[in-house]
Amino acid sequence: MGLTTAVIGLGSMGWGAAVSLLRAGFPTAGVDIRETVLDDFRKEGGQTSSTPSEAAAGADIIFVFVVNAEQTDQVLFGENGAVAAAAPGSTFVLCVTMPPSYTLDVATRLTAAGMKVIDAPVSGGAAKALAGEMTIMASGAAAAFDQAGPALDAIASRVFRLGDDPGTGSRVKMINQLLAGVHIAAMGEALTMGIKSGLDAKMLYEVIIECAGNSWMFENRGQHVVDGDYAPKSAVDIFVKDMGIVTSEGRAADFPLPLSETALSLFKEAQTAGYGREDDSAVAKVYAAKGGIALPGSSGE
Repeated sequence: MGLTTAVIGLGSMGWGAAVSLLRAGFPTAGVDIRETVLDDFRKEGGQTSSTPSEAAAGADIIFVFVVNAEQTDQVLFGENGAVAAAAPGSTFVLCVTMPPSYTLDVATRLTAAGMKVIDAPVSGGAAKALAGEMTIMASGAAAAFDQAGPALDAIASRVFRLGDDPGTGSRVKMINQLLAGVHIAAMGEALTMGIKSGLDAKMLYEVIIECAGNSWMFENRGQHVVDGDYAPKSAVDIFVKDMGIVTSEGRAADFPLPLSETALSLFKEAQTAGYGREDDSAVAKVYAAKGGIALPGSSGE
């Protein structure tokens, strides 16, 4: 195959991507600040690097799976950053949910450094990532796709090629997150209103997932609420960030986003209440507290 890859950031999505690359036969170096995760990656057959620069020096394709724009800037351009060490012509695949304006800035700086770049935010969750079945919303020059295409196919069941210009992928991901955040908030409102009215949460959930009111987020996150399981698959903190991107971009464009603003306020309330690192379905706990009800798995249930 000939190509070597690196994955910077071995969180739930980055881990899935890195393991999928190994499974597809790509020599892959992983970078993360958590030594336990690096130990686990070595057990999977991966190589590990202590810094982004070390990983990038030996890679043709560098995937970036960190949390936000600030971390992206640090791992690419900061001390021991990947860009200074990467060979000219390497392809950087930016899988971070970031403001589209910042993605454009990063792409410009990478191109000026002699690199190829694909704006490639992802969706699908940890389970699909681990199975190599993520969805990628990708934009970038054809030459970058020519080089990175086999690696993208290894981590995703669907790669949407959205044009030549970085930023398009980030804009599409922003709209996806708008819908995802609003739907999670709506799930919390619907289930807790049902419980308040005297309905059994499990019964209500099983009916709604077969009806027109269902959504992917209701079916997926509603199960977490019914099970009383708030172990983070995607945390409240993530949606505070992502809905913050949505609403700030809306304000910059002078476009009204009342549903997004409301959803963001609910995620912020959940964060303030101490649920920031819990699953994003913990937004239901905000409704439960206000409504004076007990959720499944909580005291009194």
